[in-house]
Amino acid sequence: MELFARSWADLRSAVAGLAPEDFARPSGCTGWLVRDLVCHLVIDAQDVLITLVTPADAEPTADAATYWHVGEEPPTGEDPLAALTVRLAAAYQDPALLTFHLDDVGAAAGRAAELADLDARVSTQDMVLTARDYLDAYVLEWTLHHLDLTAHLPHVPGPAPESLAATRALLERIAGSPFPRALDDRATLQLATGRRHPTPSESTTLTPLSAHLPLVLG
Repeated sequence: MELFARSWADLRSAVAGLAPEDFARPSGCTGWLVRDLVCHLVIDAQDVLITLVTPADAEPTADAATYWHVGEEPPTGEDPLAALTVRLAAAYQDPALLTFHLDDVGAAAGRAAELADLDARVSTQDMVLTARDYLDAYVLEWTLHHLDLTAHLPHVPGPAPESLAATRALLERIAGSPFPRALDDRATLQLATGRRHPTPSESTTLTPLSAHLPLVLG
């Protein structure tokens, strides 16, 4: 819960500090500007609110790692949901309205997480998880999207070391294998999820895992 709160607060703080012109810059998500990514975060916050008030009686069918589906095709930004996000983001026109909406819904999602019974079972996407596992899964979501937010905005603070380390550990569980310790946490997350291309030396380091990378998470 502490990591969820920390990673979410850090991401929202980074968005709150953006200049109006930053919203028109590319993000680390293929086909999305920063404003599109921020709009996606609003939708994410809504999902957190909905899930935390959707109780389940059944036994858990997933945990923080198996919550994530690993696909084969990297995102292009052209699927219907991604295209809808772009249209919604453009509809805000004034970035301040988008920032306000994220702050409003995002704060509510944060409060809901603080109040949640972590051992309670919740349902989402035809899965049942404990609230604890669901929130742990979202540490990965917040941290990766924080990296996306700052991909072309080097002046914006990035994720905390604790968030990067926790996300790396969860990504290793998803991959079923540890990543080379020669790569720091930030580089590991970017390379393992295909957010940037490896340098020649990084390619050599990743050779034993190259057949299984990138991990396309959905």
